[in-house]
Amino acid sequence: MKNKFKVLRAERDWTQADLARELDVSRQTIIAIEKGKYDPSLSLAFKAAKLFGMQIEVLFQSEEDAVIE
Repeated sequence: MKNKFKVLRAERDWTQADLARELDVSRQTIIAIEKGKYDPSLSLAFKAAKLFGMQIEVLFQSEEDAVIE
């Protein structure tokens, strides 16, 4: 699943540790999500969308949808 974590984090000048703290997860979890190696739980995805102030569909995109666009 593609996501905009890295871009949104950089726009806010947050480190991976800062974002991890905001979402109450480990920095390793943020690294894995940014690299696309881990898809977050639904509750974590909603928490991230709320933190970034956007709809979950904007923050996350399935690989199939990414090919269509």
